[in-house]
Parts: sequence; C-alpha cells; structure tokens
Amino acid sequence: MELSLALSGGQAEAEGQIKNPMSNNNFSLLFLGKADDADCARALEFCQKNFARVTFCLGKWGDPLPDEIRKWEGDYIVSYLSRWVIPEELLSCAKKAAINFHPASPDYPGIGCNNFALYEDAKEYGVTCHHMATKVDTGRIIAVKRFPVYPEDDVAALLKRTYENQIALFFEIVQLMADGKELPVSSEKWMRPPFTRKQFNELFVIRPDMSRDEIAHRIRAVSYQHWQPYIEIEGYRFEYKPDSQI
Repeated sequence: MELSLALSGGQAEAEGQIKNPMSNNNFSLLFLGKADDADCARALEFCQKNFARVTFCLGKWGDPLPDEIRKWEGDYIVSYLSRWVIPEELLSCAKKAAINFHPASPDYPGIGCNNFALYEDAKEYGVTCHHMATKVDTGRIIAVKRFPVYPEDDVAALLKRTYENQIALFFEIVQLMADGKELPVSSEKWMRPPFTRKQFNELFVIRPDMSRDEIAHRIRAVSYQHWQPYIEIEGYRFEYKPDSQI
C-alpha cells in the first residue's frame, strides 16, 4: 500500500492506495496540488492512472506541509498549483526530477503573474514547466506554451486561457515521464526575479495622485471576484466595485 495524503481545512486525511496494476512503469510519484480545484483533480487522476505508486497532498494557502510528505522518497515530484514552497530536503529525495507547472511564461515568475501581465499590457502570455530549485520560479525550464493576450482580456478571461494551456502542457510532459522518456530542455530563461507578495499587494493600491490611465491599468490587472483595488483616505478604505457587482 502507498500512503496518500489530502489536506482539507489544515487537517491531514490519510487513505491507502493500492499499486496501479495497469501501469507500464514502476515509477513512484509525489503529487502536490491545490485543494478543491477541477484541473488539479484531473492532473492527479492522470498521474494515478499512469504511475505505479502515487502519493498526493492537496492543500490551501496556509496549510502546513505534513511531516509524512516531508519524509517521502521516490522518482518524481510534480507540483501543480501547489500552495507550498517545497523544501530543499524534499526536492533532493526525487531520484529523477522535481518539476513545477507555473501558470505564466518565463517573463512573469513569482506571485500575481497574470495580474502583472495585464498591468503591463502584455501581448503574449504563457505557461511554463520547469525543474524546481530552492528559490521559487528559478529552476531550469523544460517547456513553455505561449498564447495571445487580447485587449479585452480581464483577470477572469486570462486565467481561463492560462489554465486550459497549463493542463494541456501537464499532459504532454507527464506522459513523457510515464513513458520513461527524457524531459525536454528549453532554451528559454527566466526574464526577471520573481514578483513578491509585497509587489502584488501594492498593485491593488489606488492613490489620488495617479493618472486616469494608471488607475484603469490597476483595475484591469487585479479586479476579480472579491479581490478589488482600493483607496485609503484619512484611515478609511474604499474598494472599487465593478458594474457586475452593483
């Protein structure tokens, strides 16, 4: 039996999984992903069907990485929309590769990548598969899938196109792993240091001295569901409310 873990609400829930008798390989894989996400569930199911032994952990922001996962050893680690920064000790336990699927092109490493692409009026965006290093979004790039950004795109539209391309790239790369083939080597490089949480949070701030164009750029870049830009005046915070929420 292979121990598998799924996180929900910060609590680890364990269940046993039998070795996949239909697998054409004997590889073991650790899958780290986002809880309650349809694409992540599809990616995990693909791994379970194509690898002999799969351990998985699905979590949300703030969930701790379980000690059982930290002790894992095997062939591959796959991070797909994972909420954890994988510790170096765990990365070193992957005998063949530890890879991540980043929801952005190499132009936008770090957090809030699609938001910064919209803010900068990027004409092209993408998704990236790369080897994981101790510093987030700095490892050697395996493959990139690019697609256009349209003038009418907002956060929701760009995210939808991003996730469609990300799951497609996932199937391509992970199938190579399941078949025992070498991973591609891309000539692309990360184009800048990863965006930080501080930079991302700053993008939400509207100030009275900003131009109309700057404000419009920030609204386009961050307005999404309950995440909205805001302005603070004399200690009072006022949030932007899009027409769809009025």
